[in-house]
Amino acid sequence: MLADRITRHLGNPSHGLWGWILKKFFERNNRFLEATAVKLCNIQPGNVVLELGFGPGLGLQEAARRLTHPPGKLYGLDISEYMHDVASERMRAEIQAGKVKLFVGSVEQIPLEEGVVDRVYHCNCYYFWPDLRVGSREIRRVMKPGGLMVTTLRLELLQKMVAAGLLKGTKWQPELYMEALLESGFVDVRMEDHPMNGEMFQAIFAAAKEA
Repeated sequence: MLADRITRHLGNPSHGLWGWILKKFFERNNRFLEATAVKLCNIQPGNVVLELGFGPGLGLQEAARRLTHPPGKLYGLDISEYMHDVASERMRAEIQAGKVKLFVGSVEQIPLEEGVVDRVYHCNCYYFWPDLRVGSREIRRVMKPGGLMVTTLRLELLQKMVAAGLLKGTKWQPELYMEALLESGFVDVRMEDHPMNGEMFQAIFAAAKEA
């Protein structure tokens, strides 16, 4: 079915026409949510930051601007080799300077050491993870105690996509993700509504428990 094919490509855009179309879609529709996720993270100049599912790299650009002092460092992880290529080109200067490092891989195996990240953010991402609990535990593993995780989404749009037959087989409901975060040792897990051009979007916050 076409809806299933679109859902697969949304979760892992590939090289070719579908990937190019989705790149344009993400660049047009995710810019505000990406920028707001970065803003809500309250990134400090010397933080170590991780973006999950960075797509074409819009959020990476926003976060990198805030990391103005050593040891500020930005990591990115995406399952899509195509998105990695696109974002690597967008962030070429920052990568060459050693400020940004991007990985291809799954949230279930984040290639970072334990307890090194101050901030984690992602946008329209968790729906496609194979296992919310495994992914949430892995995020918690790489975060420092007291670190903050923020994700942004448009719940109304998600509901419309589901009604159209998209996201079949995914765990898109924010309540399921929040439950997984709580079970993984996060605290102060909550979802807030925020205005966006006359509409509303949602932000989920979770803090890594202090030692």
